[in-house]
Amino acid sequence: MLDKFLNIFRIPDLRKRVLFTLGLLAVYRLGAHIPTPGINADLLQQYFQQNSGSALGLVDLFSGGNLRKLTIFALGIMPYITASIIFQLLTVIYEPLAKLQKEGEIGRRKITQWTRYLTVLLAIVQSFFIGLTLTSTQTGAPMVTIGKWSFIAMAVLTLTTGTAFIMWLGEQITDRGIGNGMSLLIFTGIVVGLPRGIQDLWEKATTRAWGAFTPIALLILVAGMIAVVAFIVWVERSERRIPVQYAKRIVGRRLMGGQSTHLPLKVNSGGVMPVIFASSILSAPLLFANAAWVQNTKFLRILTEGLKPGEPWYEILFFAAIIFFAYFYISIVFRPDDIADNMRKYGGFIPGIRPGRRTSDYLNDILTRITLVGALYLIIITIIPQFLISGIHLNHLWLVGTLFDKLPTWVTNGMGVQFYFGGTSLLIVVGVAMDTVNQIESQLIMRHYDGFTPKSGRIRGRRSW
Repeated sequence: MLDKFLNIFRIPDLRKRVLFTLGLLAVYRLGAHIPTPGINADLLQQYFQQNSGSALGLVDLFSGGNLRKLTIFALGIMPYITASIIFQLLTVIYEPLAKLQKEGEIGRRKITQWTRYLTVLLAIVQSFFIGLTLTSTQTGAPMVTIGKWSFIAMAVLTLTTGTAFIMWLGEQITDRGIGNGMSLLIFTGIVVGLPRGIQDLWEKATTRAWGAFTPIALLILVAGMIAVVAFIVWVERSERRIPVQYAKRIVGRRLMGGQSTHLPLKVNSGGVMPVIFASSILSAPLLFANAAWVQNTKFLRILTEGLKPGEPWYEILFFAAIIFFAYFYISIVFRPDDIADNMRKYGGFIPGIRPGRRTSDYLNDILTRITLVGALYLIIITIIPQFLISGIHLNHLWLVGTLFDKLPTWVTNGMGVQFYFGGTSLLIVVGVAMDTVNQIESQLIMRHYDGFTPKSGRIRGRRSW
């Protein structure tokens, strides 16, 4: 394995890509230590610790801990994710934008440019409301050390510039580095919290936080995490293989075709994107839940209280959003009509299925079933850590909440395991790590080197005569 890993640095182009990616990720982490001027960092840290179970904790997760410090990268890539969701939705419902996307590289460049403009606009709006919220939040001592409007202007300028720079970093990693740049930035922000999670577990073990049951609880927790990671890897690699047969045909003076192959359909084709999209949509309104103008409005206060993580309505909407974005994402990246047309052009067919429309319907039916399985898998992965951390507050349901009072406390209030890796973060870490390793492995195999996995093999060079 060590020799296979060293192969990365024996290939000049691959070595440059890996080092370039690591360098930009280091720049991203450097920005996590540059605070926004005018903020009392200690009071802000206490404020986040008091609201760690709210949407602020989830947004802070995607920003890599930058929001709790209000650094120049505090917004992270959330504005870019939101802008991408908006344009992907518009390409489905707005015909001129759909035609522009089908124009090829030129159309995609225009949409990417508009996504950048919308990202900056969203960053301006979010940074303005963050500044307004921090200057109006009552914490006993002033959280902002300069004037209200001076701090808001400084926050808008600093956070928006930081978001634009992060967006540029992600695009550079995608184009000149290894893997998806935006996903790697989220991955880096989550992984840096691993020492904090290990320290938390160590403190629970040394202080016997769960009494005499502490050693057994820790063993169960660690074994459960290993099992969940193994389950994620197993499902992420699972696929439905559709057999495809190519008929023999004569091209010039040569006989072509007559081979059998398969069309792989992954169970979870969307990867972690449905979870990221759902988290982004539901966390955006809750950023302002603790603002004075929200708390002073009865309707908004009740609405935000009911949409906090762990509350039943939040979890229901979260699960529904995961299912929606799982189907939405697969409809963008995989088009059965195009696959069926390409198969027919090259003389391919699925045994027992007529080419053309019947093949498209057959692929669509299979995609519908396995995408539902993939969405349910994402829901299971996100709900397991929820029970460990804070549970689902079914007893808070209106009118019928008393019916759930007899449930075990670990269902409604959780087990109090404040481990850093929740379901969303665990999915992102494992999914992005697997995608990055697969991309590096494909680069190695393409250059006639062995991959990391035993079944990867090596591409043989052309035989010389």
